Amino acid sequence: MAEQVLIIDDDTRLSAMIADYLSGNGYIVHTAATGHAGLADVQRRSPDAVILDVMLPDLDGFEACRRMRAVSDVAILMLTAKGDETDRIIGLELGADDYLPKPFNPRELLARLKAILRRRRGGDLTASRILRSGRLEIDPGSRSVRIDGRDCPMTSYQFDLLVALAENAGRVLSREQLMDLVKGEELEAFDRSIDVHISRIRAAIEDSPKHPRRIVTVRGAGYVFARFQDDQK
Repeated sequence: MAEQVLIIDDDTRLSAMIADYLSGNGYIVHTAATGHAGLADVQRRSPDAVILDVMLPDLDGFEACRRMRAVSDVAILMLTAKGDETDRIIGLELGADDYLPKPFNPRELLARLKAILRRRRGGDLTASRILRSGRLEIDPGSRSVRIDGRDCPMTSYQFDLLVALAENAGRVLSREQLMDLVKGEELEAFDRSIDVHISRIRAAIEDSPKHPRRIVTVRGAGYVFARFQDDQK
């Protein structure tokens, strides 16, 4: 069955162009011109992915993303102003899976969309054994993370980052290595995106995110997932 994509953007010409391009590549595409209309469509249609512009006439894209993430795990690709790193960081912190600065090449949009949908389906990961570290349990098969049986919500990108780190426990991975392991494609990225995602993962799985014990920063080198026998306090 064809995957459904919802475009939320008040630029009707751009939305029409994206819709035509994605339709030609096998997607079912719907459009909404306001944040409120887009949120209603997410709940009514349950799309597989949302392409969300930051600049909207009612809710801004950040608020729309926050509200969307509170009720849905839909894949979210945010469209941001070119060169505005702050917008990108805020979007990632609010739960967006990826970003794309305007103006953009439709082929890059399609590549990023395919990547986040593949991650959402678990296509980048094999249904391998459950990974455990103390009270933390990572299940690649069900794409779930639990501590003491409690679910730890995170985006599909963040889940894949966590698995990449856990499967390479004890090995320091640079930002570039992490992006290669997770995306599997040479797409433009900025260094802070990984840092933001790691911060969100720590907020979900660490007892004290400011003093992490599971994902440790190695200054000037990257991050390492540190296994330990017992993380009970």
